[in-house]
Amino acid sequence: MRFSLGKWLLPLYSALALIFLLTPIVYTFVFSFNDSVKSNIVWVGFTLDNWTNVCDAQGVCAAFGTSILVGVVATLIATVLGTLLAIALARYRFRGRSVISLLLFLPMATPEVVLGAGLAAQFLTAGVPKGLGTIIIAHALFCLSFVVVTVKARVASLDPALEEAGRDLYGSAFQVFTRITLPLLMPGIIAAALLSFALSFDDFIITRFNNGGVETFPVFVYTAAARGMPPEANVIASAVFILALVIVVVAQTTSAARRKRLARAQ
Repeated sequence: MRFSLGKWLLPLYSALALIFLLTPIVYTFVFSFNDSVKSNIVWVGFTLDNWTNVCDAQGVCAAFGTSILVGVVATLIATVLGTLLAIALARYRFRGRSVISLLLFLPMATPEVVLGAGLAAQFLTAGVPKGLGTIIIAHALFCLSFVVVTVKARVASLDPALEEAGRDLYGSAFQVFTRITLPLLMPGIIAAALLSFALSFDDFIITRFNNGGVETFPVFVYTAAARGMPPEANVIASAVFILALVIVVVAQTTSAARRKRLARAQ
């Protein structure tokens, strides 16, 4: 048998990359069961107390709740504004359209350190006290660009004939938008909202510049790492990962079942 380098190199590279990506996740999940007191670096013993009493660690649940609140509010703001901007940029021609498109891409290309420091300077100049409101504004700002890009791609793929058919059937502009355009855009809007929430929940650098005394979950983890990561933080991180994995599996299974039903119907 002839030896093929590509036949073995690609699977080996894929396996090593998968191990490299999953090692931190496995470590986090395993050490969420560690029976540690001060430091959660060395394995002491197995326990379920960390999962049953996850809020025993001071501040961990409050920080997690703050991240959820910030993520939800920032996602709602970014999704609504981003969807309207995407429709306007994809469907209409107006003065300054190219400049607006360029400006929307700038937060995606700007390093988070620069963006966070710039926002902090703006809040300081305007006399706005840092806190929960400044975090939400900052997160909505950088999430807006990702929403616009995602929804704009979905708008560009729509067939204008469907909306024209709705208008030919005497539908008003509001009826055509709510019954035809919006349902067709909904997959892109949901994808943009999920991406926006994930970016907001995970952000640390921009939050650190603009949080004031408010502590989100990434900030709590960073602060706790200096004095020994509590296992309860590993519990929350593991639970979030498992929840995300379940959502992805359910969505893929539902989508595959729907495709099979459509194939049989045809």
